Amino acid sequence: MLNKSQEQSLKKTERVEKIIAGVDYSMTCPCVCVHTGDKFSFKNCQFYFLTDKKRFDGTHFNVFHGEHFHGWSCDMDRYDSIADWAMTKLVGAEHVGLEGYAFAAKGKIFNIAENTGILKYKLWEKRIPVTIISPTEVKKMATGKGNADKEVMTRQFRIDTGVNLKKDLTPKSSKVINPVSDIVDSYYVCKELWYKTIDF
Repeated sequence: MLNKSQEQSLKKTERVEKIIAGVDYSMTCPCVCVHTGDKFSFKNCQFYFLTDKKRFDGTHFNVFHGEHFHGWSCDMDRYDSIADWAMTKLVGAEHVGLEGYAFAAKGKIFNIAENTGILKYKLWEKRIPVTIISPTEVKKMATGKGNADKEVMTRQFRIDTGVNLKKDLTPKSSKVINPVSDIVDSYYVCKELWYKTIDF
């Protein structure tokens, strides 16, 4: 019979790489953080986002991959194309964390729900488990406070990862804008999902 130390050692040798993803989903700049590994780390992440700004197209620092929006003929075409794009990034994912709705949000809230519903349906078709993580949980994971704003979240990302997204991706902007805030949120959605679902 194994003692506790031997059991822990065996568990470590049995560890296998897991593929999970955190998604900050939207109609304007959706972002997917894919993590591959047996221990959560920024180094194990790759980020994919859609953008309508050409300066963000392409790969940045070998980690952040921007793609330009394709045109669409109607809202449903738009939702379908965004969901199809996201699904190509989620191939192989064993579990997906999706940031939940911000119930205090204003604007096209029904459009946002319809857009997200298409992705949820496609994930369901592929039988990929989905965990909904509230915006409050995402912020609390990052900063310890459930009401942290974009500036605080981005500053914490810099502290946690050593990457200054605001300076590196958007040096001319005084505020936190897309895709920076989306990358940050997708990272912490992914991190929260890791601790919710991976038992190492």
